Parts: sequence; structure tokens; C-alpha cells
Amino acid sequence: MGCLRRRQKLSAWDDALLSGRDPRALLKRGLRHISFSLVTKGMTDVPDFLWGLSEVQRLNLSHNQLRVLPPEVGRLSRLVVLNLCGNHLKSLPAELSLLQGLKVLFLSMNRLSELPAELGACRSLEVLSVSHNRLSQLPAGFADLSRLRKLNLSNNCFAHIPACVFALKELDFLHVGSNRLENIAESIQCLGSLQIFIAENNSIHSFPRSLCLLASLEMLNLNDNDIQTLPEELYLLCRLERIAWNPMDKGLHISHNPLAKPLPELVEGGLDMLVSYLKDKKHS
Repeated sequence: MGCLRRRQKLSAWDDALLSGRDPRALLKRGLRHISFSLVTKGMTDVPDFLWGLSEVQRLNLSHNQLRVLPPEVGRLSRLVVLNLCGNHLKSLPAELSLLQGLKVLFLSMNRLSELPAELGACRSLEVLSVSHNRLSQLPAGFADLSRLRKLNLSNNCFAHIPACVFALKELDFLHVGSNRLENIAESIQCLGSLQIFIAENNSIHSFPRSLCLLASLEMLNLNDNDIQTLPEELYLLCRLERIAWNPMDKGLHISHNPLAKPLPELVEGGLDMLVSYLKDKKHS
């Protein structure tokens, strides 16, 4: 019965391979993009016919059991979105560099311990998620991704935010939660476009004053760290409108930290009360 179910689940691409059907019949032609999707099919390998579909712009191979992404992916030169989430990938081919039009790359929930240096050649990339992998560093060429706006590095093994990240001037979203961070480098102030910064569930010891120079911040999440004091310059973050408690809310998230008294009571009282206290402390 199990084998029968699997054959039924794979019937769409299996038929394309074995019955002589033109694989292009499986393409979805939308108003803006041509898409191809093989999601949750239990595949351990990418079917060879896929590399002949050169017109594909959105490719979704997420939640399978892929162990290898073949170098032939470089043939899909029109790709704009590539989703490989939820597979068993341990490495990526250098041929990703041939995807010059790629804007969105999802690699979350794999087994990656490194990214290829050639990824830096994907200069059109705007969104990259590599959460839930085994990464502890990024290649130096990562700094060349000058159009990158959204970067998710959460749930990896980073002991610090890689220096190359601070060269990404267009970043407006950075998620480094659930890593092994103990501090946030002063270079964070280089990310002047940052609107959302999430660093929850680490071992960060201090709230650096340099964070207060990120005037565009609308969400700052430092929950579940080891922070004891807050900088007097907190008032400079004028776009943080409230103390936030819901994970999705904008504002300052600072719960589950060993804040020194009277900060816990002030946090309960709201952001205005907290900022007023810190301002008074600065001028006293």
C-alpha cells in the first residue's frame, strides 16, 4: 500500500518521464512568470527532464529528499525564484553563479555547512533565506550581493554576524535569531536601511549603542538573551512605537532578559516610560 501511495504522489512527473508526454505541459504560465513545481513528492534526485525547461522562471522543489542539486541548474538561466527548502542538501554547485537573474533563493531546512563562493556572482539576488542549516560562516564574496534586501540566517551556528553582512547597504530585514551570538558588532550601524532586526534566542550580553543609530528600525527583537542594561540613546530609535509582546508586532522586543532593576517594571509600563527614564538618567 505504501508503494502504491508513493507512485500516485509521483504520477505527474513520472508520467512525464515514462509516457513520452512533453514535460512543458506541466508548466504553469501566469501573467508574469512561468512556473514549475514538484513539492513534497519524496524525490531523492531531480528528474533530468527539468534541465531542458529553459523558460522556467519560478522553480519550487521544496520539501522533498534531495541530496544533491546538480550543476545542470545553471542551464535554467531565466530563473527568478528558486525554492529548495526542506531537503537534504549538504552543498550547492558553483553553477548557481550562472543564474544572473535570480532574485529570490530559499535554502532553509537543509544540511548546509557552507555556501559556495560563487553565490556572490548572483548580483540580482534580493531575498535569501538559509535558516535551519549548519552554517557558521559566509564566503567573503557574499559582500558582492549589493541588491540583497532580506536575509535570514536564523537557526544556524554563527558565533558572530559575519563581517560581509555589514557591506549589504540595502538590507531592510536581517534575522540572526537562534544562533550562538554573544555580541553585536559596532559595524551594525553600517546597515542604515535596516527596518527589521531579529536577534532573539542568543547569548547576547549587551545592547550596543550602535544599534540606536539605525533610525529606520521599526522592529528590534532581542528577546531571550542575556542583556542587563539598556543604552540611554534608545530614544533615537524613533520608529519603535511600543514595547512589543506578540512575535509578529513591530516595536521593541526585550522580554526574557535579566534586566537590572528598575528596568523590568519600566518595560511593563511601556516604551514612553522606559525612554523617559533613560533620558533622565543620561542628564542626571
